[in-house]
Amino acid sequence: MTPSTWLLLALAGAIGGAVNSVAGGGSFLVFPAILWSGVPAVGANATTAAALWPALLASGFAYRRELAAVRSMALTLAASSAVGGLAGAFLLLRTPDATFVKVLPFLLAFAALVFSLGPRLTARLGERSGRGALWIAAALQLAISVYGGYFGGGMGIMMLATFSIAGMTHLHSMNALKTVLGAIINGLAIAYFFASGAVTVAAAVPVAVGSVIGGFVGASAARRLDAKKVRRVVLVYAWALTAYFFWRSFGA
Repeated sequence: MTPSTWLLLALAGAIGGAVNSVAGGGSFLVFPAILWSGVPAVGANATTAAALWPALLASGFAYRRELAAVRSMALTLAASSAVGGLAGAFLLLRTPDATFVKVLPFLLAFAALVFSLGPRLTARLGERSGRGALWIAAALQLAISVYGGYFGGGMGIMMLATFSIAGMTHLHSMNALKTVLGAIINGLAIAYFFASGAVTVAAAVPVAVGSVIGGFVGASAARRLDAKKVRRVVLVYAWALTAYFFWRSFGA
C-alpha cells in the first residue's frame, strides 16, 4: 500500500461517506477505488462494506435527534435486517470471483436503475401504504437486506421506498432509520466477512478513516445541501461506471 494509494482510498472514502449521507450511492465511488488498488472483486465488495460501516455510525450519530421518532419502527425492522444481511454475506462468499465479475455489471445496472427511479418509486409506493403495511415493509426489508449483504448498491433507496409503504413521510426521519438499519445489515455481514478472512484490512483502513469524516460532515450538512443536484452527479457517475464494467466484462 503506497502513500498515494492510501491517500486515494481515503479520499474515495471521504467523498463516499459524504455522498451516502446526503443522497446515497457512496459505494459507487468506493468499490472501484478498492478494486483499482488490487483487491479481487468479491474481496473488494466485502472490503467496501467494511470500510463504509464506520461512516454509517458517524451519520447515525449526526441523525440522533431524528432517531427518537422512529425507534419503534427500527425495532420492528431490525430482525429482518439482521437475518437478511447475514444471508447475503453468506451468498457473496460462496460466489467465485470469476462469476462475480460477470454478475457485477448487472448488479451495478440494477443499483443505478433503482437509484434513478428512487424518488418516483418512493412516492408511488407511499400512495399505497395502508393497513398491514408495516408487516409488508418488514418482508420487503428482509429481501432488501439479503441484497444488501450480498452487494448493497442502491440499498438505501430501496429502504426509503419500503418506509414509504409503512406510511413514513418525514425525509430526515427516513434517512435516520435507513442509516440504523444499514448499520445492522452491514455490521452483521462485515462480522461474517472478517471471520471468513474476506476483508483486505490494508485497503479498508484508509477508506474507513475518510468515510467517518465524510459521513459525519455530510450528515450534518444534509439539511443545507441540495440533495437533487448531488443525486444527479452520482447518477451520471453510476451509469458511466456500469457501462465501463459491462465493457470490461463482455466487450474487452
